[in-house]
Amino acid sequence: MHNEATAQALLDAAERIVEADGIDALSLRRVAREVGTTTRAVYSAIGSKEALLAALGIRAFEILQSELDAQAATSDPAEDLIQAGLMFRRFALEHPSLFQIGFQHFPIAPDVAEDFRPTQSRAFLALIARIERLDHAGGLRGRAVMDAVLAFDALTEGLATIELRHVLPDGREETVWRHALDALVHGFTRPD
Repeated sequence: MHNEATAQALLDAAERIVEADGIDALSLRRVAREVGTTTRAVYSAIGSKEALLAALGIRAFEILQSELDAQAATSDPAEDLIQAGLMFRRFALEHPSLFQIGFQHFPIAPDVAEDFRPTQSRAFLALIARIERLDHAGGLRGRAVMDAVLAFDALTEGLATIELRHVLPDGREETVWRHALDALVHGFTRPD
């Protein structure tokens, strides 16, 4: 019998492997070797390589939801949304392999992504709630909440992608994020 601690150790090892050498380097045998266990333990605790990738996708969205839930709401829903964007930046920098699996779905099979879709949806609801707060405060000026959600998602995912490719100016990465998020969030309040 392998417990939750074993499963977490296996996921930690899998994340490290993907981070260091890419998804193609991930194998049940290598994960088992990293943890000092057997491939049988990996099959017992997680399952196949596809299940391991799905578990990493789930981990990505569990981290994001936990981080969003931990951010205290202030009296300024616009700044709260900007802080959520900066939290996403930290997530992408601290877990680039999870960002790749969870958001870019590359190079994983569509059915693997479907396995973490429920967890992704729950995390997405936490983001929607933040944007609904901005809407209730008059910050969307009649724009559809889902339009704002998609714009925020596109901006943060795009910024994370180019920062991970080292395209943003050195030493100014967070400033670029803050300016872009500020322009988007406060741009919602401008008339069409």
